[in-house]
Formats: sequence, structure tokens, C-alpha cells
Amino acid sequence: MLAVTVGDPAGIGPEIALKAAQHLAPRLRQGALALALVGDAATLAATGQALGLPVPPAVAAPEAAREHGAAILPTVPPDAPIRTAEVSAAAGEQAWRAVALATRLALDGRVAAIVTGPLNKEALHLAGHPYAGHTEMLADLTGVRDSAMMLAHGDFRVAHVSTHCALEEVPRRATAARIGRVIDLTAEALRRLGVTQPRIAVAALNPHAGEGGAFGRHDIDVTAPVVAARRAAGEDVTGPVPGDTVFVKLRAGAYDAVIAMYHDQGHIPVKLLGFSVDRATGRWTGLSGVNITLGLPIVRTSVDHGTAFDIAGRGIAEATSLVEAVDYALLLIGRTGEGQREAAAD
Repeated sequence: MLAVTVGDPAGIGPEIALKAAQHLAPRLRQGALALALVGDAATLAATGQALGLPVPPAVAAPEAAREHGAAILPTVPPDAPIRTAEVSAAAGEQAWRAVALATRLALDGRVAAIVTGPLNKEALHLAGHPYAGHTEMLADLTGVRDSAMMLAHGDFRVAHVSTHCALEEVPRRATAARIGRVIDLTAEALRRLGVTQPRIAVAALNPHAGEGGAFGRHDIDVTAPVVAARRAAGEDVTGPVPGDTVFVKLRAGAYDAVIAMYHDQGHIPVKLLGFSVDRATGRWTGLSGVNITLGLPIVRTSVDHGTAFDIAGRGIAEATSLVEAVDYALLLIGRTGEGQREAAAD
């Protein structure tokens, strides 16, 4: 049983949740997987009616979803109307309620993992929840203070030392202790994904890993000693590797994961691989990739894209990333995801 949060109901979250349930229907009918779509029932029903998508029944508890394969687990209804593609406190509150409910169910052992739809941070802040994103929200809800974000596109995996902070703040956050903790979390995640002897590269903060100190000493004074200590302990950790080559090596199979120092360093290569667009029409033709929160007492995966207000309600949103997030959640809890087997075969 997985809890799938709809995300911001004014974005593409309701559409991709229904499309993912439709895509996964053959597996749901087999009984080995069940989905509880957590969000505003009225929005999901309206989305299904407008776009011609099947709408699962609403249930009062996640356990009841199993007999249907997929079911809606409603949040408390919004206090104000929610309009498609419009930022609002009401939509932000709905997104918050869905994540809070799903997290509580996971902590109580009533669902095996949570898979989250996209948030709009402005709406979340308007609703009085000033989180920088899901990672920080989930850390707060579960009482964890040292979680980390990993992005994955197939076997191209990137964990992050820092994420939602100003660039000038990164060197202060990229301490030896933090780098070491992210190495540990990444190695643990890789083992849960079936990599028995993880090979991890740590990306350099500065160009050319500091060029012997000419471009800064962080890589020399902070990162290099951490890596040296890990290697001395027998771990397959490499670094600091210059950021302009480390991801090419990851794609070539030299590593099982890379640890990026900051948000854009890690996000750009994953999204370049996972996102595609038709240049003639400007229409997105593929949104692939998964966001995984490491270090939580629960399993959480997510889509690796935003609310896409520009296409919300038009019926053209892709559910690929959400389906992949379901498959990654299954891998992390010790089950096999169909999509991951296909990715491995590719």
C-alpha cells in the first residue's frame, strides 16, 4: 500500500495522479500493489470528469483502498475555491494536509511508503507553511534534522550536500561532517536499491577542484580529507572530482552515484537526461526522474518536476515521473518495480 499525495491541486498533480493510477491498473488488479491517492476528492473528481480519466472511489481509510486497487483518501475539504493554475493559500493548505496525512500513515505503518506530487512553494507559504520544499517539510514532520535529497533517472543517481539555499551559503553548509553524512545516506540507499558495493564520487565545489588552491581551498581542505579517510576505511569513494566531468563519468558507469555540493550542480544533469521537449511545438514530451528523500524513518519518493501551471487542466501532462517514483518506492521497500526492470534492461 502506497500513499500518493496529489500535491498542489491547482497544478498538474490531480491529473498525473489519475493518469498514474490508470497506467498502473494492470498491476493494481493483481493485488500486489494498492494506491491511496491523498488529496481533495472534489478536485480529483472534477479533473477526471473534465479530462475523461477514471476516478477511483473515495474511502475513509487507506486499508479500504486495497479492494479497489486505487482509491481516494480525502483530505479535509478546502476553505475556499481552488482554481486551476492559480496560486492560492487554499491550494497550498491542501498540499500540506495531504503530505501531513500521508506522513502520519507511514509513521504508523499503515502505508509502506509515500509518493508525493509537486508542490507550489508560494502557495505553501501563503498557507502559513514556510518550508523550502518537500525535503524540509518531511524532515520536520518526522523529526529528522540531517536528511538529504537524491535525484535519480534510471541508474543515474545524484545526492546533494545542500539544496534550497543561496549559493553563497553552500561552502558554510558543506562541512566535513555533512559530506560524510551524505556519503553514508547515499551508500545506504544504494544498498537498498540492490547495489552491494556502492561506488560513490564526490563532486568538487570549485572549478577544477580548486586547481591546487588557485580557485579556492574548500575541495582541498574540507572534501579531500573526508574522501581520503573513507578510502582508508575500505570504502569506494572518489573525489573531489571536478563538476564538469563527474557526471559524464557517472553516465559512463564509473560510479553508482555522485554527491553534488549544491542544488543546481546536481539537478541540471538529471533534468537534462530526464526531461525532453518537442522543439517544433515547445510541448513537453517526457518528464522522467525521481526525487528521493534519504535519512527519513519512512520511504518517500517524488516526481522530479513542478506543478506546471502553464499546462494544468489541458490534459497533456505526463505521468511518467510519478510512475517511476512508485517503482523506486517499491525498490526501496524491497519490492520490484516494473519500470526499474525496464530501465535496467535499457
